[in-house]
Amino acid sequence: MAREVKPETALDRFVATIRDWYAEEPDPEKRWECLTPVMQELLADPSVLEASKNWPLTNGGGPRNPDGRVENLLFYQDPDYGFALQGVKKAADRSDRRGIHDHGRIYTLYGLLDGHEKVERFERIDDGSKEDYAAIRQTVEMAVGPGDVDVVKPYEIHTEVTVGEAAVALILRSEPSGSSTQHRYNMETGEYQASQGPRLVPVDMFGK
Repeated sequence: MAREVKPETALDRFVATIRDWYAEEPDPEKRWECLTPVMQELLADPSVLEASKNWPLTNGGGPRNPDGRVENLLFYQDPDYGFALQGVKKAADRSDRRGIHDHGRIYTLYGLLDGHEKVERFERIDDGSKEDYAAIRQTVEMAVGPGDVDVVKPYEIHTEVTVGEAAVALILRSEPSGSSTQHRYNMETGEYQASQGPRLVPVDMFGK
């Protein structure tokens, strides 16, 4: 009996292309500068948007997770290079509870699949001499929608802000969340604390 061959998915093609970039470009700065078009191609695939209708909602660090950690869906983690494709699915009435943060040493592409959000960037303006304190100021605020990709380099301070509508995003990380200590920032008080990053929820991207 002939072996059944499963059709190639958009995720298969995406992973293959990312693996090619890892094999061909050893410099992470150069590599991640070139990955935005690959993410945009995945975001533009109608099969991914259709599949997202079946993904579970991710929480915003509320009652489901008393430790305050938000959730990311985990679609794929590469066994050789370590990169991970994650995602978030936010309800229209979700308040943004994650706040201002960085991703530690992790490179990230944050791409909107559906809905609209605001992306805000910040810079640190103190000298780092005071323990558990960081003074920051906002440098960028931009509206993003389907197909837009934000490149977040290691230790860049930022947040994604909900705007009162449902939103779905895909997130490519050089390492899965939780593998590098991240940090949270409070712009009003200057509070600065370490964070484990999002809790991962494994999901089959094209599962029913």
